[in-house]
Amino acid sequence: MDRRTLLEAATTAATLSIAGCVRSPTGTPDETDGTGTGGTDETSGTDDSDDHAYATETVVDGLENPWSIAFLPDDPRILVTERPGRLLAVDREDGTTESIDGVPDVYAAGQGGLLDVEIHPAFPDEPWVYLTYAARNEAGDTATHLCRGQLDRDSWELGDVSVLHVAEPFVDSTAHYGSRIAFGSDEMVYMTTGDRQFKNFGPDHVSQDLTNELGATLRLEPDGSIPDNNPFVDDSDARDSIYSYGHRNAQGMAVHPETGDLWQSEHGENDGDSIRIIERGGNYGWPIATYACTYDSGEPIGVDPHERDDIVDPVYYWPCESGGFPPAGMAFYDGEAFPEWQGDLFVGNLAGQELGHFAIEGRSVTPLDPILTDRGWRVRAVEVDPDAGHLYVAVDDADAPIVRLIPE
Repeated sequence: MDRRTLLEAATTAATLSIAGCVRSPTGTPDETDGTGTGGTDETSGTDDSDDHAYATETVVDGLENPWSIAFLPDDPRILVTERPGRLLAVDREDGTTESIDGVPDVYAAGQGGLLDVEIHPAFPDEPWVYLTYAARNEAGDTATHLCRGQLDRDSWELGDVSVLHVAEPFVDSTAHYGSRIAFGSDEMVYMTTGDRQFKNFGPDHVSQDLTNELGATLRLEPDGSIPDNNPFVDDSDARDSIYSYGHRNAQGMAVHPETGDLWQSEHGENDGDSIRIIERGGNYGWPIATYACTYDSGEPIGVDPHERDDIVDPVYYWPCESGGFPPAGMAFYDGEAFPEWQGDLFVGNLAGQELGHFAIEGRSVTPLDPILTDRGWRVRAVEVDPDAGHLYVAVDDADAPIVRLIPE
């Protein structure tokens, strides 16, 4: 059976159960304009790892499955994506919102929809806003898309919108789109793609096949073209866009503010969740080398990554039967509001309903006491306010807030 036939067969057989990753939303979407109550003091807490007290304020509420946050420089507003397909400008001071026109049509089903948002590093001189989203082809199959458009803050509209890249192939699945994007220290665009939940665990899995762009980290020029120094551009059997591969579904990505290293948080199957540092051309093992187990039998999948010299081991992981840590967005803390958090890593936890907190020393990761453990919030995204140093958190639900953590 050739790879194309295998890919089609695996797609048909792929299960779309997403245990531990996504639950059915509760409640009904907010049918108002999303205007919130910025600055409303809700509650307070203490991070027991360093006894640093914080208060939690609501920035905006009534959002429908917000997926990502991006700060506009020298502007009181943040950009927020809602998975059904809306891009909002949210005023951080009063919680009012503006809906931004010009967003491409998305396919909002399963884990798909409008996903990540990022701005060009030279914004507003380069007024580009980058979006990832799920979209269908004429056959009804879906793929992760990357587009960009120029943001007009007078009319709140994206202009000159173009699709920069489509992670091929399109497949019959609504799961595992990956979809985090980040500008690296080299000013290239990095984009994660998921394995689309293929279950044919073994060396022929799509994540181990360099002829497709699934289960990978892609590296692109800001205009979507392929950098001529990507690791596989001289390999006729590999996609030129691929920077790393062997991934299952990385939904968090951040650049270390001091080293410039690219870090990711990635979902395992049944446990096996991990935190990784991305290396050029690296194979991250899925599914031939992983600390995960199967959902149905609980049996280990493949071998442990440290048993293979050709696999890049995670810097931290949750092994089988550990309870796991289904991760989402991540951010390094580099603000001034919480000086004791300087250099720490924060990672959203979905099924665990908390904000993970980790101390980082070089490549060493030490878990600290998690934050927001008593709210029942699936934490989808976390970002640091570049002005005040507050920590912003997007909650994944059908009627959800974005909150910020401030010193108490």
